[in-house]
Amino acid sequence: MIRSKRLQNRITAGRFTLPAAVFLSLFCWVLTSILLPEIPVMKSNYPLWETIYNDWIPTWASAPLSFLLYGIIGYFLIELNNTFAIIRMRASVQTAIYFLLISVCPAMHQLYAGDIASTAFLISLFFLFKGYQHPHPAGILFYSFLFIGTGSLFFPQLTLFIPIFWIGAYSFQALTPKSFFGGLIGWTLPYWFLFGHAYFYGEIELFYQPFIELVTFHPITLWNFPLWEIATLGYLFLLFIVSSVHCLVAGYEDKIRTRSYLHFLIFLTFCIFVYILLQPAQTFHLLPLLLIGVSILTGHFVVLTNSRASNVFFICALAGLILLFGFNVWMLL
Repeated sequence: MIRSKRLQNRITAGRFTLPAAVFLSLFCWVLTSILLPEIPVMKSNYPLWETIYNDWIPTWASAPLSFLLYGIIGYFLIELNNTFAIIRMRASVQTAIYFLLISVCPAMHQLYAGDIASTAFLISLFFLFKGYQHPHPAGILFYSFLFIGTGSLFFPQLTLFIPIFWIGAYSFQALTPKSFFGGLIGWTLPYWFLFGHAYFYGEIELFYQPFIELVTFHPITLWNFPLWEIATLGYLFLLFIVSSVHCLVAGYEDKIRTRSYLHFLIFLTFCIFVYILLQPAQTFHLLPLLLIGVSILTGHFVVLTNSRASNVFFICALAGLILLFGFNVWMLL
């Protein structure tokens, strides 16, 4: 009875939580499109993505395509939990959280290379988890790194997460010499297709562009962070810290396999935070990736806690989400 009386558990256990989150998300997108009809799009220094964006994507299609990709990510978040049971109850909570978090960032309502990269990133994560103690992990890691390679064609910095995925494969007992090279082949396969296209059409510089962008750093001091980014990252970091501490302290309640998944997500999400601090210019592309880890960890926290303190934190987080949306809209007006 105590569980049902708390707002936190009423919402997280509700059947209409996800539909309500999707409706609120659509409302926020429509509202920001009215208040901010011309949201400035952060230009990329990556010629391949700029060519795709300018030549193939009409201006009017940017926001709908972005929302569609976020919807695909939301679907795969549910599939990820259904397959690996990261959250034991209400497998859709992390998707609801993802929609709400992305909705309060109006600057992210346009299409960025990171949107496509985050979709490939989540599918790659699915295959990585599938390799947990698998007797023949080479094929699974091949597919995992294939999606990393595909996503890195649009956002080359995604390649920097390959060592982290190797660490994850090692912790899942899926890293063998055969699976290591299988992963390498998977990552390079999209680049072989890119090389064939570039060579056939005499545009070999097209093949070099992802590697040039990968080793190019864009030094921007932290003082040049827009205020809305500072507020958003601060809010996400607070959710991350609270959720991670809960996972580490109460991890004994989960199965060993689930603990391995959660610990890797904590490590991966922390690395994304670090990379944003090192390369603030990539924030627009990294935020969708960051929200994947934060949404899963926060969903695990709000579903599996049942205390007065967690309920107070949940209410404060909801209030903070509303304030953050208002602040971000105000900063972009």
